Amino acid sequence: MCVKTMEQTGVYELLKLLEMAIEDGFTIIPGKFVVVKPEEIYTLIERIYATIPPEIQDARNFLKRIEEHQMEAQQRAEKIINDAQMEAERKLSEADFIKAVEREGLRIRNQVQEECEELKRKALEEADNIRSQAAEDAIKTKEGAELYAEQVLTNIETDLSKLQQIVKNGQIYMEQQRTSSGSGSSYYKSSAPKSDEFAIK
Repeated sequence: MCVKTMEQTGVYELLKLLEMAIEDGFTIIPGKFVVVKPEEIYTLIERIYATIPPEIQDARNFLKRIEEHQMEAQQRAEKIINDAQMEAERKLSEADFIKAVEREGLRIRNQVQEECEELKRKALEEADNIRSQAAEDAIKTKEGAELYAEQVLTNIETDLSKLQQIVKNGQIYMEQQRTSSGSGSSYYKSSAPKSDEFAIK
């Protein structure tokens, strides 16, 4: 107790000396600025630190360590919060990316379906056009074949008519030959049919 009282007395005396050193300084502006010797002031401050009781120094160091631990804990907490925020932002970014990919995939799928439907429609339309054109070509071919067959039959009919006429002329000639076989060659020459009567024109 006596030692502690002596230490406190020494602190007070040193503080009094510090106060006197300031009062003895050169005053520039009263109550505001005073010029003092720094060596004297630093010496008094060092002596004041030296006379501070160990308990106070330990308490001061303990408080300093507590402040350091609190600062470290605060830094760790801030780091944890920042990491959590970054992780949350990353997950949100990934979720947004996944949603964007899903939307793009849905858009592409719908586009492909639309293109397939359009191709199917065009293919059916083209098939109908081809079928219609084939039907028209078949009708034209049939009409052409019928017309050709009709012309051939007409030609054949004409040829048959000419051939029938030739046969008839031959029959008449042969009949004339039988009835006038004794009349002589003059009659044969005058009544013989011309060669072109037996030709098919």
